[in-house]
Amino acid sequence: MTDNSAAPLEESDDATGDAGQKIQEPRLWCDDGWTARIMKNDDDDGWAVAMIKDGEREPALIGPWTMGRDKKNPKPLDPSAFITLVKTATEFVRRHEQQLHAMLHKTIVVSDGAATISVTLDIIPDDDFPYAVLTAHDEDREQLAQVKVAATFKLSQSSASTWVANEFRKPN
Repeated sequence: MTDNSAAPLEESDDATGDAGQKIQEPRLWCDDGWTARIMKNDDDDGWAVAMIKDGEREPALIGPWTMGRDKKNPKPLDPSAFITLVKTATEFVRRHEQQLHAMLHKTIVVSDGAATISVTLDIIPDDDFPYAVLTAHDEDREQLAQVKVAATFKLSQSSASTWVANEFRKPN
């Protein structure tokens, strides 16, 4: 649904106006923590709409926008279109956050014969020094061990079992 071919927001544009300010103009709506801004799509003759969450500089979602009756100007925003855009952008952001969480936090359950152990890998995506934290918990959620590893560490059934079998010594 995103269309990154739309013109970017200008540096001088205030994407959201004053926080909490309600604006309902034909090409700009601000309400409910979101701003919808209709803009010319420089890559073709059409129009695009950018949905920007309050406090963010970059749009969360950019998509095509409908032409008006004159086939030259964009259709003006209206309450139902804005509500639909907010729902779509909110869902898009939620899915993105879920995907990011799934990439950065992994859990595997292993058994060492006597107990079931939950092994988690939490990646810390620092721009300069990314790393990960490998943690083991028992069935009662008591922490058994924790060690810092490279952000590139691959958590798998095999690597988790090996870590447990090696008495939680830092993996290579």
